[in-house]
Amino acid sequence: MTGASLIALALLIPTATSLLIPLFRERPNMREATTLVGAVALFAVVVLLLVEVMAGGRPALHLVDVLPGLSIAFNVEPLGMLFAVIASGLWIVNSLYSIGYMRGENEPRQTSFYVFFAVAIAGAMGVALAGNLFTLFLFYEVLTLSTYPLVTHRATPEAVRAGRLYLMMLLGASMLLLLPAIAWTGFTAGTLNFEPGGILSGKIGNVAMAGLLALFVFGTAKAAVMPLHFWLPAAMVAPTPVSALLHAVAVVKAGVFTVLKIIVYVFGIDTLAEAGASEWLVYVAGFTVVTASLIALRQDDLKRRLAYSTVSQLSFVVMGAAMAVSAGIIGSGLHIAMHAAGKITLFFCAGAIAVATHKTKVSELDGIGRAMPITMTAFLIGSLSIIGLPPLGGMWSKWWLMLAAAEQGRLFVIFVLIASTLLNVAYLLSIVARAFFAAPRGGAQEGKVSVNEAPWPCVVALSLTALLCVLLFFLVEIPQGMLLEITQTADPAGVSIDE
Repeated sequence: MTGASLIALALLIPTATSLLIPLFRERPNMREATTLVGAVALFAVVVLLLVEVMAGGRPALHLVDVLPGLSIAFNVEPLGMLFAVIASGLWIVNSLYSIGYMRGENEPRQTSFYVFFAVAIAGAMGVALAGNLFTLFLFYEVLTLSTYPLVTHRATPEAVRAGRLYLMMLLGASMLLLLPAIAWTGFTAGTLNFEPGGILSGKIGNVAMAGLLALFVFGTAKAAVMPLHFWLPAAMVAPTPVSALLHAVAVVKAGVFTVLKIIVYVFGIDTLAEAGASEWLVYVAGFTVVTASLIALRQDDLKRRLAYSTVSQLSFVVMGAAMAVSAGIIGSGLHIAMHAAGKITLFFCAGAIAVATHKTKVSELDGIGRAMPITMTAFLIGSLSIIGLPPLGGMWSKWWLMLAAAEQGRLFVIFVLIASTLLNVAYLLSIVARAFFAAPRGGAQEGKVSVNEAPWPCVVALSLTALLCVLLFFLVEIPQGMLLEITQTADPAGVSIDE
C-alpha cells in the first residue's frame, strides 16, 4: 500500500466511523464496537505510516487545487507523525474508557457523542498530516466545530454558556488573527507549504516577523497561551471523556502542535534566532506556566485544577519552541507526547472517581485511595510524570527544555522550570496525600472501607495510560530520534543524543 493511500485511509477511517455509528443507535454494543474497531484500524494505518517515515520516507497526497497556489494537500513529516500517533493511539483507550463512563453516568445522547468524537479525530488527523497552512487551517476548524457539540453535550445552562465561550474564543481568534497571519505569510513568502528551514528567511523584517508570530500564537487559541485560555477551564462542564479529548487526545495538542510546526516549518528556528523575533514569546509562555500553576493550586474542583494545570503545561511547548534552538524543539515535541499520557491518566482518574463516588472536589477525596486503590495509584503515576520524575516519560521533555535553557544561559526559563515543578508537586501530590493518608470522611475506620472502583472499562483504560507514562521513559528514543531529525534538517549544526 502506498504512502498516499495510507494518508487517505487515516482521514477516511474516522470519517467513515462517524457515519456508521448512527446505524447502531438502538444497539449500544454494536455502536461502541464500531467505535473501537475504527480506532484500532486508524492506529494500525498510522503505525504503517510511522514505519515508512522512520525509514526515511515522506508520504504525500495532493487532494485538490482550490485556487491557483491554494491546495488541500498532505505531507507526512516526523513532527506531524508524532501527533498522529498520539491522537490515534489515545482514541483507542478513550473509546474504551467512554464505554464505562457514559454508561456509568447514564449520559444522554451517547450516539451523537461517539459520532462527534470520531469527526474530531478526523480533524486531528488532518491537522497532523497537513502539507500546508491552508489545509491545516481547514482541519483545525473542523476540530473546533466538531468538539463544540461535545462541550455542550449535557445541554445544561452552564454547558451552553461554556460552549458559547468555547466557540466565540476559538473561532474568533482563528478569523481575526490566524487567518490574517496565513494570508500575510502567503503574500510575503509566495507559498503556504511547510518546508524545512522555513519559508520566510530574508523576506520579512525583524519587527514584522515578531508581529506575525504574535498573530499565529494568539490566533491559535487552542494553545491556551494567556490571556486566551479562559475557554479551557470553562469547558470542564463536559463529560470526562470530552475533557480527555480536549486536554490530551486532540484539541489543545492540536494548538501547541500548530504553534510548534509553524515555528519550525514556516519561520524556521535559525531565522527566528537571528531576528530575535520570538524572544517576547519566551516570557509570555513562562508567565503562563507559573501563573496557571498558581491558579491551579487554589482550585477545589478537581477537573478545574487539572484544566489550569494543562494551561500551564501547554506553555512549556510554546516556551521551548520560542527559544529557537534545537534542544528546545526536541523538548517541546516530547512534551506534547509526555503531557498527553500523563494528563489523560489524571482526567481518566477524575472521571472514575465521579462515576464511582460522585465526588468532584479535592476537599472530598480524604481516604479515597483505600476505596479506589487502582485509580489513585494511576493518579500518582500520572502526577509524577507531569512533575517530571524518573522513571516516567515526563522527565525527558523537561530534561531537554532544561538543556535548551542552559545552552542559552536563560535563567528565566530555568526559574520557570523549577518553580513549575514545585507547584506541580503542591497541587498534584496534595491530592494523592489526601487520598492515601487522610482519614476517610464520615468517621469510617480503615478496616471498614470497601473497594469501590469505577466500571472495568474505566479502570482498564486508566491503567493502560498509567503504564504508557512508564513505557515512554524507556521508549523515548523513538520520538526523540524523530524530533532530532527535524531539528538537524532545520539546523545542520543541530544537537546529538549524546549531548
